[in-house]
Amino acid sequence: MKQIKQYLLGLVGSALLALAGAQAQEVRPNSIESLNVVQQGSVLNVKLTFKEALQALPPAFSVAKPARIAFDFPNTTNGLGRSSQTYNEGDLKSANIVQAEDRTRVVLNLNKAMTYEATIDGNSLLLTLLPSATPDSTLMVEHFAKARASDMANSIRDVNFRRGKDGEGRITVDLSDPNAGIDIKQQGSKLVVDFVKVNVPEALRKRLDVTDFATPVLTLDTVQQGPNARMTITPRGLWEHNAYQSDSQFVIEVKKIVEDPNKLVQGTRGGFQGEKLSLNFQNIEVRRLLQVIGEFTGMNMVISDSVGGSITLILKDVPWDQALDIIMQQKGLDMRKNGNVILIAPREEIATKEKLDFESRVQIGDLEPLQTESFQMSYIKAEDIQKLLVDPKQSLLSKRGSALIDARSNMMFVKDTPSRIDDVRAMIAKVDVAARQVMIEARIVEAGDTFSKNLGVRLGWNQKTGYGFGGQGFSGQAMAGARANVPGYYTGQVRDIPNFNTDAFNVNLPATPRAGNAGLFSLVLYNSALTQFLNTEISALEADGRLKVISSPRLMTANQVEAIIEQGTEIPYQQATSSGATSVSFRKAVLSLKVKPQITPDGRILMQLDINKDSPSAQPTQGQGVAIDTKHVRTEVLVENGGTVVIGGIYTQIVNKQTQRIPFFGDLPYVGFLFKNRETIDEKTELLVFVTPRIIAENLAVR
Repeated sequence: MKQIKQYLLGLVGSALLALAGAQAQEVRPNSIESLNVVQQGSVLNVKLTFKEALQALPPAFSVAKPARIAFDFPNTTNGLGRSSQTYNEGDLKSANIVQAEDRTRVVLNLNKAMTYEATIDGNSLLLTLLPSATPDSTLMVEHFAKARASDMANSIRDVNFRRGKDGEGRITVDLSDPNAGIDIKQQGSKLVVDFVKVNVPEALRKRLDVTDFATPVLTLDTVQQGPNARMTITPRGLWEHNAYQSDSQFVIEVKKIVEDPNKLVQGTRGGFQGEKLSLNFQNIEVRRLLQVIGEFTGMNMVISDSVGGSITLILKDVPWDQALDIIMQQKGLDMRKNGNVILIAPREEIATKEKLDFESRVQIGDLEPLQTESFQMSYIKAEDIQKLLVDPKQSLLSKRGSALIDARSNMMFVKDTPSRIDDVRAMIAKVDVAARQVMIEARIVEAGDTFSKNLGVRLGWNQKTGYGFGGQGFSGQAMAGARANVPGYYTGQVRDIPNFNTDAFNVNLPATPRAGNAGLFSLVLYNSALTQFLNTEISALEADGRLKVISSPRLMTANQVEAIIEQGTEIPYQQATSSGATSVSFRKAVLSLKVKPQITPDGRILMQLDINKDSPSAQPTQGQGVAIDTKHVRTEVLVENGGTVVIGGIYTQIVNKQTQRIPFFGDLPYVGFLFKNRETIDEKTELLVFVTPRIIAENLAVR
């Protein structure tokens, strides 16, 4: 029986170990060990070797322009030790291996669109790439992984459009499955995006008119075409697009291109961007080679008769604009581009021609008839514009030009050649604009916390002798009239108790509070015969005060215009003149804010600040001057629009402890406090200055 139990326990333990090993094997991450490429005829073979065999074909997607294929390997790391590799084998230019968290994406960068098949062979994934049988403009994405039932359920959940910070149109497509195949291609002036085996709900099958967003995109059409979803983007003008995917979010950005007449290929990306070509010529005439490039690109070329000679070159997959630049550098040529026409000639010939053009323009300017035009200024003074035009260091007018102003109507009359008047008109359109307004609000916060404690005592010993008291004679009538004012306690008949005053105290150290009245506690002890008296008076005061003063000056001014606001009083005082007479002068004790704002191109505000908070001093002055308590800060700060900054602060604390005592008696234990006067003062003050600038929007007012 015992052996059977041990056998069963062994089976259970083995099963648990096997289960734990299987789970550990499942969660163990895989790794890409190598990536090899071999070209066999028209077939390109790519072999990816893994640390462990793949359980299923990985999901993938491809892009037509630029041609590329991407594979996603979940729970896999990059074991190659590099993130990119250049091959230039057949139509495969390079490969990018990017690891993000627990997923690795392999992107094959191709020269042209290709179809592909995938097969798992042990620890390897074999990819067979074949040239596409259809043109790039009509190429559809194909999944080399077999379609699953869940693939047919993939759909577009939402389509959003928004304007980017640089004015680009941004289309965001929310997919239910991030592994959907996506094909982007340009058809004429439109951009077409196909989502393979993706369904579009009826609510999203519509046209969006996004003209009001002021982007290059005019309309956005989303339709269902068989099993696929198609999105057609209609831009305007010159544009370029960029697409990327983050999980289930697919984003397309369409950006406007500002045409540069000197660039062969328009676009914002740096470097050479032309379509790639391969050239292999031996001793070919330069004129014939330029004709080949013109036929390939569709550009119109005008070649000078002085261009000649031969050249030998072997170029493979080089952008055509780079190839043209190499040829011109080798043969000493230069070019000028005008629209769709390129003029190519030797550098010396082009330089000579342009020099003659400039000289002829100068001669025409000297002989060209003058014309007069008037300009009405709206926001700027005509006098300021005149100074800009006739500046001797850099005049915008020709030698024969002139500018006159009429201060009453704020108009300027310019007489010059038509080309110079066009320049003046363009300059006035840029500078004669409404100045932007800025609201500046300052908060000056003063907070004070004061604490004071005073403790004092008066002590007197008196003895009655005869009809007097303490050496002073008192009549019976006088003492009888003073009985009602005697402090102390007495039960029984009061007779002949004197009226104590300040002179009756031997120890006179009462509390001296800074403000208010001290509390008094008096006690008189006397014998039954009313001949000996002990008079004690304890005075004490404890004061706790808090003060908070908030001053908030605010003003509005134009950009780069200094403004000031102040409130307060002017204090008169007498001042001696040089003749010996006296005159009355005034000195300001005001709260003032002086500021000069400057709005930066990025929407922030640079301010030159000068803030004063003055008040008449409570301290006595010497002579005929006036004492002013001042708080002053001057600085220059850069603040965000609507932001608040602390430009200064002063913190002051005064702690004062004073003790007055009678020597020897004040140091006695237990009873020494009867011969002391103690005062404790603790004052804290804090000053903070806050500034908040706000740019006033056009046609809006500040509440």
